[in-house]
Amino acid sequence: MKMIGIKKVIVGKTKRKRFLRNNSPRKRLFGQSLTRCTRCGGRRGHISKYGLNICRRCFREVAKELGFKKLS
Repeated sequence: MKMIGIKKVIVGKTKRKRFLRNNSPRKRLFGQSLTRCTRCGGRRGHISKYGLNICRRCFREVAKELGFKKLS
């Protein structure tokens, strides 16, 4: 993960520490940012049921291979 802007901060230790504390990406505990599609890496439309962990677009492509049938 790139830390943009850190090299530009050439000041004292305390100011640099404060900059890193306030601008570094934090660890997510829940929400859309936590779950990702294992095939394409997308974050929206995530299907985690049955341990699939793929997005709905990828699911449409691989559904037959996984054994799902279209009912209608």
